[in-house]
Amino acid sequence: MSTSTKRLLAAWALFDIFLLAAGALSLTLSIVWRAPNLLLNLTFSNTDLLFGTILGIILLSTFVISIIAIIQRNNSIAGLVVLNWTLLIDAIVILIVGTYIWVYTLHERNNYHTVFGRQSNATKILIQDTLKCCGYFSATDEVAFGGSFCPNNAAAIAANSFCVTPITQFADMTLNNTFSTVYGFMAIVIGLFLATTCVIKKRQEYHRFEKIDAKRGGQGFV
Repeated sequence: MSTSTKRLLAAWALFDIFLLAAGALSLTLSIVWRAPNLLLNLTFSNTDLLFGTILGIILLSTFVISIIAIIQRNNSIAGLVVLNWTLLIDAIVILIVGTYIWVYTLHERNNYHTVFGRQSNATKILIQDTLKCCGYFSATDEVAFGGSFCPNNAAAIAANSFCVTPITQFADMTLNNTFSTVYGFMAIVIGLFLATTCVIKKRQEYHRFEKIDAKRGGQGFV
């Protein structure tokens, strides 16, 4: 095996390991973030976490396909071709998930107004006590009286602190990090796609030389 081929396979293996890490990260976080956590549970819906789970499974499945494809004999490219088509599907899914999250961040204040309004009074009170705020846009907007910070209307008005800012600050930071990471997966997929294409070309070249060598009676090249 030539030095250039070894370097190519090393680059391919590196991108493949990154793909495995990306799939594991997506699947792990989508499971861990389902655990009880006041602000994370408010930030991510079950649909968001389902998308994360699906993305993780798809990336891990692609990794399995890549291992099957690369261990085939040198003159076989069918598995690598399937891998590249799978990577194209991965890229589409990544683009959809990342863009879905990004678009949601464009209207965070209104979006989380709806999310906050759907919460039970007990959850609202817990959020208000934790973030030291009363209501969402105002002391009378989606407010829930009770707890230590907003026990009544007078306390809510006197506090003059509303939940929209702390909620969207946490959500904005979390969602920005999330869709940036998801878009970062695209670089891994593109890198592996290009490396796989190079491996395909290398195997086609190897197969062509095998045919030429066979016609020459197996004497090899001078």
